[in-house]
Amino acid sequence: MTAAMQMPRVEECVVASCAYNHTGDCHAFAITIGSPDHAHCHTFVQLPLRAGVAELTAQVGACQRADCRHNEQLECRAPAIRVGPDNDLADCITYVER
Repeated sequence: MTAAMQMPRVEECVVASCAYNHTGDCHAFAITIGSPDHAHCHTFVQLPLRAGVAELTAQVGACQRADCRHNEQLECRAPAIRVGPDNDLADCITYVER
């Protein structure tokens, strides 16, 4: 049996229009990062309601940006990430190209 790896937390999300963002923090269980052209947060949902689990802070479940220096076998190894506006409405600001 393999021990579960600790997934990095979403330390901050400044995308207020996302339904998972309550007060600058993300309450999705886990998020997915990555698109072929930039580090988009694929869990971003623009709705007027608040979603997710209030007691949880989101973790990075998967990252499709293999060219990020924090990425190892499509898993994020950063200690924590930040999400904010960049190339799109919600991107991983922690992304750093190798």
